[in-house]
Amino acid sequence: MTPHLILTNARVLTMDPAHPRAEAIALAGERIAAIGTRAEIEALAGPGTEVFDCNGATLMPGFVESHLHLVLGGTELAHLQLTHVHGETALAKAFRDFAAKNPDQPLLMAQGGDYAILDHPMTRHDLDRIIADRPIAITAHDHHTVWANTAALTAAGILHGGKTPPGHEVVMGADGTATGELREFEAFAPVVALGGESRLYLGIATGGEPSPWPTEAEQAVDRAKTARGLAHAARQGITSMVNMDGNRYTLELLRGLQREGGLTARVKVPFHFKPHMELSELDRADEMTRDFDDDWLSCRFVKMFMDGVSDSRTAYMLHDYPGCPGHRSEPLFPAPRFNEIATEVDRRGMQIAVHAIGDAAVRTTIDGYEAARVANGPRDSRHRIEHIEMIDPADVPRLGALGITASIQPVHAPGAMDFDLQPTLDTVGRDRWKDFFLCRTLAEAGAPIAFASDWPVTDISVLRGIGAAMTRPTYEGTKDQRIPLADVLRAYTAAGAWAAHWEDLTGTLKPGLAADVVVLSGDIEATPHEEIAAMSVALTICGGRVTWRG
Repeated sequence: MTPHLILTNARVLTMDPAHPRAEAIALAGERIAAIGTRAEIEALAGPGTEVFDCNGATLMPGFVESHLHLVLGGTELAHLQLTHVHGETALAKAFRDFAAKNPDQPLLMAQGGDYAILDHPMTRHDLDRIIADRPIAITAHDHHTVWANTAALTAAGILHGGKTPPGHEVVMGADGTATGELREFEAFAPVVALGGESRLYLGIATGGEPSPWPTEAEQAVDRAKTARGLAHAARQGITSMVNMDGNRYTLELLRGLQREGGLTARVKVPFHFKPHMELSELDRADEMTRDFDDDWLSCRFVKMFMDGVSDSRTAYMLHDYPGCPGHRSEPLFPAPRFNEIATEVDRRGMQIAVHAIGDAAVRTTIDGYEAARVANGPRDSRHRIEHIEMIDPADVPRLGALGITASIQPVHAPGAMDFDLQPTLDTVGRDRWKDFFLCRTLAEAGAPIAFASDWPVTDISVLRGIGAAMTRPTYEGTKDQRIPLADVLRAYTAAGAWAAHWEDLTGTLKPGLAADVVVLSGDIEATPHEEIAAMSVALTICGGRVTWRG
């Protein structure tokens, strides 16, 4: 078959150990036709073949984003962005400018606020001084806390508190009213609802479906937001992604884009199992897996949350938080319950992904996976733990032994980003830094590693993540956790594809595999680690289609 596109004069990194380097690649339809030297590949060109000269740039498999929230990210691109904003003066200016540009917005929502955005814990009164007559709110960079002003709390009906499930909290003050701090999704869901976007958050908040089912006009609006997220991902070189929140509605939005020719990445969407659900709810996961099962859209996995985050002290720890005697938080799924769920999901042949930040949450998850293996027998499950920000040394070798994927976000490590994450280090305590963000330790112990951004929690930029993985600071008294470039690139490509059961489709450049390619602006192997984030994506191709060209 004559190729429709040839990419030549490139530094090709194939991620194929048998043929690690090449100079050119030919694409025919949705598949790779050939890969080799310039002379070999250019000779395959026909009259209709487009030949793209890469001018010595790096050509790689398209990036596999192993953990993101696509629909949320696409939606939040229209919100106020607070990265680099610190202090009350700067925050007030940003909000007031945004308010002036959006006079009819029912909720002025900001994204990317970090826990040290002010020089003290933020309350509704701080936000009231900025804008008091309109509902405003700030989502923390980790998306596990929202701060709202009095107008937002009043409009949402939670100024005097609200009933929430365990692990979710409307924080109350001594005066009997809400402080403005809302911890976890079901605490701040009433505020999010003010903006009219709550149905897009169901996949992460409740795991349920919109009721009533959205009209075609409403779905068209939501598809546009999803397409905006896909376009943003394509600009970063991402051709495959594992969405980490989900329900059937998310898959239907993507299926609609697929029918329109607007699905520009391969997407895996989970069934989100929440603590209130019975095991029978897994029938919905089976239905999603049955109805969405092609090379572009799939399910076949279940997502769960074991705990919250360390910054708000909702991560489940083996030891007390410093300065908080007796407080270690609690798991969202007690061990016997999680073992039961994990065993049933595994029995149904689905993969499991569990958000686990604290070392106790990580251990409980590992124990559950081991229980499922004992009950059902060994299989190629590739169950995952998302984040693993803290792990007890005794549990490190268990990941490799059980084949559990460590799904890690390099940009989450304190100091890897360009805003202050010192509160995170202070929250866990200096004596625990040695067990914090152990990327290299886990890799050396044989744990399968997949890297991602957790967008929109942090910037989706893969190049920024690559740089962070190689330049992150070494905390006092700890082992160097930086990862070599070759291993980092594999974690964003072939290893990410393996973790998603996609290794026979993408993640490696081989004839017959999907034509998923990214071309970077320069030679990534010759670029100083500190400067990789400044590189750019020149070309993104998914399934043989050029989805973005710089």
